[in-house]
Amino acid sequence: MMGRRGLIVTGAAGALTLGTVSFAEAAESDSGSGTGADRVRTVRGTLPPGSPDYVYLPVEVPRGVREIHVSYAYEKPQVPPGTQSNALDIGIFDERGTELGGRGFRGWSGGARTEFFVRADAATPGYVAGPVRAGLWHVVLGPYTTAPTGLPYTVTVTLRFGAPGKTPRPVYPPDRAKGRGRDWYRGDCHLHSVHSDGRRTPAEIAAAARAAGLDFINSSEHNTHAGHSAWDGLWGDDLLILTGEEVTTRNGHVVAVSTDPGTFVDWRYRARDNRFGHYAREIRRAGGLVVPAHPHATCIGCNWKFGFGEADAVEVWNGPYSPEDEIALASWDNTLTSGRGWTPAMGNSDAHREPQLVGMPQTVVLADDLTREAILAGIRAGHSYITESSAVTVAFTATGGRARQAGIGERLRVERDAPVAVRLEVTGAPADCTLHLVTDQGTLHTGRGGVAEWTTTPQYAAYVRAEVRRPPTVPGLPGALVALTNPIFLGG
Repeated sequence: MMGRRGLIVTGAAGALTLGTVSFAEAAESDSGSGTGADRVRTVRGTLPPGSPDYVYLPVEVPRGVREIHVSYAYEKPQVPPGTQSNALDIGIFDERGTELGGRGFRGWSGGARTEFFVRADAATPGYVAGPVRAGLWHVVLGPYTTAPTGLPYTVTVTLRFGAPGKTPRPVYPPDRAKGRGRDWYRGDCHLHSVHSDGRRTPAEIAAAARAAGLDFINSSEHNTHAGHSAWDGLWGDDLLILTGEEVTTRNGHVVAVSTDPGTFVDWRYRARDNRFGHYAREIRRAGGLVVPAHPHATCIGCNWKFGFGEADAVEVWNGPYSPEDEIALASWDNTLTSGRGWTPAMGNSDAHREPQLVGMPQTVVLADDLTREAILAGIRAGHSYITESSAVTVAFTATGGRARQAGIGERLRVERDAPVAVRLEVTGAPADCTLHLVTDQGTLHTGRGGVAEWTTTPQYAAYVRAEVRRPPTVPGLPGALVALTNPIFLGG
């Protein structure tokens, strides 16, 4: 056993480095040592309340190591009502270091696992297989919440020696599926598998996506890209699989939609560190979209604090419709008035496990084909709407001037006083739903049935968007969404 050694404060985002774990003098008499070629070290300590976001445990790895295995545990004491107990995340960096945005990242499981391994030919889901080279590795602990009495922890590192094995070449999904040419394609861009804190395997997610009538999905594991190569054989002519990440910071989560396969996006910063702009640009340089997730969620660290200046779209509907989504929708609507530099809305399931439904909700995108490039272009342009399932279809247009017509995400360029005919047609929605036409002044037309028609002018309405809602369950509050469109802007 090793006691906790001296502490060194490092890193822009607030980090703590513990004393180094050395295997140079390992002996069979060490407490907890394994047999044969295994060497084991155990570190115990207590993190005080107010600890930095990340605590690094350096581990000296000698030559000849085939596998690193790490397990950990921590106490979860009873605390008074309204007080947080302990929650501790874990991951690892290799000998290339822990520098923010560096190349040393080898995996992260958050609080989803109590142990993991890394070796050349395989790794625990969420971790990256590859050579175990000699040098200073770092186990990273993330004290998500800390009880008033502190966070006692135990970390056990086991080194297994032997032939290293061969690292398999990753196989990534292709950039295109067969598609139907220019059409509306349905997708879910926020999903979790066993490669982070989800319970479904990639195969189960692909099957659920097909059952939900989806044309595309996006892999978005928390703080790791390790699952990008886990989809071999699961795509097809009917399903485009994109690779991304849910970048889970202490000040909100952002879905990196369809980054280049193998791209890792760092998460170890807060809004006060002024680093998000850099990583938003990294996401776009890797071909992806920056999409703040569940921006008004109430879970600890989930509420979005980075602003929307770097966002390519915003997730206003996350899973079954909730009051958090209603707030996100209202907040997003408040940004639409000028129509210049607007941020499109999208919806995703954020499904982790049964009974959470893949594709509830889903974003329906008008794209030139079922390709990565075309889907991202449609999302970025706001040529999309959101529905609770593939049973619901929406057609929404505005017509004016000399038979000019604009669709979702477009602008109808007519004079300020020119009459504009707005038409909403919905199929597959429950019969008791209400159709709403919403403008910068609020809801100006409601109706029932499958069609709503309304006439306005650009002077009266800067934009118009559509909502389909269930009957209210709480008097005075709106009913849950069944569908939502991005706006059509009116005027020059």
